Amino acid sequence: MGTLFRLFSPSPPATTSHSHHLPTHLLSSPKYQYITSRKASHRIQSSKFGNFLDLKPESKPESLHFDLPWIDPAARSCLDVIVIGTGPAGLRLAEQVSSYGIKVCCVDPSPLLMWPNNYGVWVDEFENLGLEDSLDKTWPMTSVHIDDHKTKYLDRSYGRVSRKKLKTKLMENCVSNGVKFHKATVWRVEHEEFESSVICNDGNKLRASLVVDASGFASPFIDYDKPRNHGYQIAHGILAEVDNHPFDLDKMLLMDWRDSHLGNEPYMRVSNSRIPTFLYAMPFDSSLIFLEETSLVSRPVLSYLEIKRRMVARLRHLGIKVKRVLEEEKCLIPMGGPLPQIPQSVMAIGGTSGLVHPSTGYMVARTMAIAPVLAEAIAECLGSTRMIRGRPLHHKVWNGLWPIEKRCTREFYSFGMETLLKLDLSGTRRFFDAFFDLNPYYWQGFLSSRLSLGELALLSLSLFGRASNPSRFDIVTKCPAPLIRMMGNLAVEAI
Repeated sequence: MGTLFRLFSPSPPATTSHSHHLPTHLLSSPKYQYITSRKASHRIQSSKFGNFLDLKPESKPESLHFDLPWIDPAARSCLDVIVIGTGPAGLRLAEQVSSYGIKVCCVDPSPLLMWPNNYGVWVDEFENLGLEDSLDKTWPMTSVHIDDHKTKYLDRSYGRVSRKKLKTKLMENCVSNGVKFHKATVWRVEHEEFESSVICNDGNKLRASLVVDASGFASPFIDYDKPRNHGYQIAHGILAEVDNHPFDLDKMLLMDWRDSHLGNEPYMRVSNSRIPTFLYAMPFDSSLIFLEETSLVSRPVLSYLEIKRRMVARLRHLGIKVKRVLEEEKCLIPMGGPLPQIPQSVMAIGGTSGLVHPSTGYMVARTMAIAPVLAEAIAECLGSTRMIRGRPLHHKVWNGLWPIEKRCTREFYSFGMETLLKLDLSGTRRFFDAFFDLNPYYWQGFLSSRLSLGELALLSLSLFGRASNPSRFDIVTKCPAPLIRMMGNLAVEAI
């Protein structure tokens, strides 16, 4: 459910999540009005029926337009905090830390460039954070197609994040709090007893008491002491102008597990039965829609080509004729795997810190929520007295991000991912049929990473009780190995 989240900076061409990624708001933009005007109508190049692969995305990278306060590297003064990356995670943390009067500098090769990633969130999560003004589209309900005969309707609002609104809000708060910026790529990080230095590709060296890496999953600056046995969520999405589509405008389609579109594709049907994908759709009006074919989690990762082929077959079956591709999205999210080594000299937040939900790919709302907690831990060390630096500082901030209880609940979420990896299409359908029948407190809490370890145990018992006999058989036969692994990891964390 990824879009559910990709926090990269610098941003690679293909990233992620379901963090679910969601399209930038184009409904009222001058650009969208232009391309759909009568004068532009002769430019429409319809694709083959249901096939969008021959259409090129029309959107171009955009940048924000306002002046940033730049750091003077020649001053050679020691900062309090350097944040590598100006994605959502980096800017949110810089905003929160600087509110304590702490000197912060963000380093990024393109700090004003709009994020290439799209983000979707549960509305209540952003409301709790006071960020609801960053949503530019909401749906009062979500739906899940289990199969051709069963659909679940979830009474929980879903929203699309306006990347421009959120980045502008965070940038303006950073500037107001005195955050400085440096336009460069960080090549390496060096450490001394009480301070660290970042060496940039422009030859400049910046020093600070703490360096925080918010540059995304591919970062070379964070160390691991265990094998990184990730699962992977992969998706291909398009924001498209279509002739029409069959979806309700007041509902966001969270998951469509139907496979009737593969009836004439025996090879793909067999492949999809083994490693299933679902459709995620956000209808804006009768002719503008975001469509995304997603593999929830797999190991090894499915290919983009396989994802695209399944999406073409699905759209053809649904009668969706793509006229224009306004945005194209390629999403790859590593999920689960071990946490970074705790503590270590570089702090992390976002994709490289283990915050991605191991079972869903969600991350953005959680990152927005955890940044104030981490900022408070940093302020306790680097506030006006500046008494705690070096190893005690690293220990304090890492354990502020990952206290023992959060490490234990993450093991449980990773157990959920390992279980999903073992389910075929039929097993996946049975799982979500029972999952969304749970008390909303539990399924909503699970998706939002807010359940305690005890609540997760109660969720498991309730899920087993509501599951069908075939689903219980799946649990009994396919879960022991992941369960034993989880119990072992929990025992290690408790020592």
